[in-house]
Amino acid sequence: MTTKPDDQTDDLLPEYDFSKGVRGKYASPFAAGSNVIVLDPELARHFPNAQAVNDALRQQLEARKKAGGV
Repeated sequence: MTTKPDDQTDDLLPEYDFSKGVRGKYASPFAAGSNVIVLDPELARHFPNAQAVNDALRQQLEARKKAGGV
């Protein structure tokens, strides 16, 4: 059994009721539909959002296809 340090208190209020909650209910569908890739900070500055990254990767793949690389 793990214990909390005396100075750490719960942030949950008594009116929060998780008795019917299901752990991980949305974890599998979320994981199946997403890939998380972390960009280095110097690269992330050049891509404001996921769409910009996807567009750049599609352009790169198209260029490689034309060059016979993929």
